[in-house]
Amino acid sequence: MTTLLGPAPLTAPRVSGDLPGPRSTALLAHQERWESNARTYPRHLPIALAEGSGSFVRDVDGNVFIDFLAGAGVLSLGHNHPELVRAVRHQLDSLTHGLDFPTPAKDAFTQAQLSMLAPEPRERTRLHFCGPTGANAVEAAIKLCKIATGRGDIISFQGAFHGSTHATMALSGPVSQKAPVRDGMPGVHFFPYTASDQDVGSVSGADLLEQALRDSDGGIPPPAAVIMEMVQGEGGNFVARTDFVRKVREVTRSLGIPLIVDEVQTGCGRTGTWFAYQQYGIEPDVIVASKALSGIGLPVALILYDTALDTWAPGAHIGTFRGNQLAFAAGVETVRVIRRDGILGNVRRQGDRIADRLAGLTRDPWVRQVRGRGLMWGIELADPRDGRPATEVAAAVQHHALRHGLIVERGGRGDAVVRLLPPLNVTAEVVDMACSILVDAVSAGAGRSPVR
Repeated sequence: MTTLLGPAPLTAPRVSGDLPGPRSTALLAHQERWESNARTYPRHLPIALAEGSGSFVRDVDGNVFIDFLAGAGVLSLGHNHPELVRAVRHQLDSLTHGLDFPTPAKDAFTQAQLSMLAPEPRERTRLHFCGPTGANAVEAAIKLCKIATGRGDIISFQGAFHGSTHATMALSGPVSQKAPVRDGMPGVHFFPYTASDQDVGSVSGADLLEQALRDSDGGIPPPAAVIMEMVQGEGGNFVARTDFVRKVREVTRSLGIPLIVDEVQTGCGRTGTWFAYQQYGIEPDVIVASKALSGIGLPVALILYDTALDTWAPGAHIGTFRGNQLAFAAGVETVRVIRRDGILGNVRRQGDRIADRLAGLTRDPWVRQVRGRGLMWGIELADPRDGRPATEVAAAVQHHALRHGLIVERGGRGDAVVRLLPPLNVTAEVVDMACSILVDAVSAGAGRSPVR
């Protein structure tokens, strides 16, 4: 059997027989027997993975798929990028874990991250290394702002997703996720999120936010922070409107409220700039980053913040695995490769290509909208009879795509948004193959409805 990691890497998907295949079926059964009921991806994508290379993965039955999930966005340079693998192997020979001691790998990683900021904010930026997840970094950002301001309330936006820990769940929009967990973190207030598809003349969430915060009887005390995403990924790939983002920044700055920008999924080049906020002409007080920082799926998370907020005491936020030297080494190499190979330009070019290839889908009555930025795209499916999320159609689209060799995820209201998160170095050829599969999948999935 030809493998992805052999001398002749595969360049196209190949699926034969039923999914899951017999070997995948056995491993999925073992997983169901022994793993938590909270597992998610294999329920909708029933395969067991064996290996990966670039934009492709092979399952244990020999089926090959284009991977437009990419580890939920962590594999920014695809599976097993050889230069990142080499950097990790080299680091393995010296040091793998260092708590928060300074090390050459950590210092190089720090300088690499700072180098991606503009010169002026770079000079007033501090980094804090958190536990290994984006949710932990969000927790750290909230804690930092509460300590620095002496306040307790937090403002978030409808449709947001900041994690599934106790505090980050409270900051997130999905009610169903929060419903089983009583007594969530108090003091969280939600405002409407104004996306780029909304009319500029309409009242934005930023206007409502300003009205509430400037009204002495508005019901919300001065908060410790406002937290927002430039693109609501898990919320359905809504891209924030520019005037909305700038008004939120203007209001928070004038009222002395720290602005936290959650770049866990949008960061590290996903939208065509290193951080998505850099496209909006603002400077936040805190940046949360994780997912793609290592470029190869090794966990690392951090917050970058204005030195004026650096008022917390030693040990105020710790985490045993915040010294992942392997992730640091890979992350340094990731920045180097992204610069050398013009990856951010590729993100913009391939993003435009996806937009062009999927534009015709909007003629389908079941497709409400195709939206995205860079290499972060979503196809929202809705019932043309009543506008409700077409959850079953989205599931059918995902299943059809998988059966024809493409891995995509779902999100948004009712899980009715089919989402694409390809590697940032994806080629035009792979984009074309994936989009062809996806266009056919939407046609097949929507075709199951009686109104088609």
